[in-house]
Amino acid sequence: MKFNKLIPELCVSSLEKSLWFYTNILGFKIEYERNERRFAFISYEDSQITLEENPNSKWSTGKLEYPFGRGVNFQIEVGNLEVLLGRLKENVYPLKMEPKENWYRQGDKLLGLREFLVLDPDGYLLRFSQSIGSKKA
Repeated sequence: MKFNKLIPELCVSSLEKSLWFYTNILGFKIEYERNERRFAFISYEDSQITLEENPNSKWSTGKLEYPFGRGVNFQIEVGNLEVLLGRLKENVYPLKMEPKENWYRQGDKLLGLREFLVLDPDGYLLRFSQSIGSKKA
């Protein structure tokens, strides 16, 4: 397995609850776990995240209060948004923002994304996006 250069490590309140959401609802794959450390390394397509249930971790910078991760969203590019949307709908899991088309300027062109937002069980904001092409700005 090749590790990405940036892998967010999310502190979670319940590893079981988070793994259920990420694997059973969204379809992430567990790459490996360290059960004794309440830790899991998960992936979806080319994205990787680690989950850790350890409030006293040496990585902790302060008290965690819901929603965790305030001020950050994790953009996760996927090949097919409909698969994820279907899984969320089947599980009656609410979206933070319905799917919409957004265009972002990069120099003299616009990059198109269809994207939606969802909060994980601890309130981390996930922005799933699918490319819809580019055009002149």
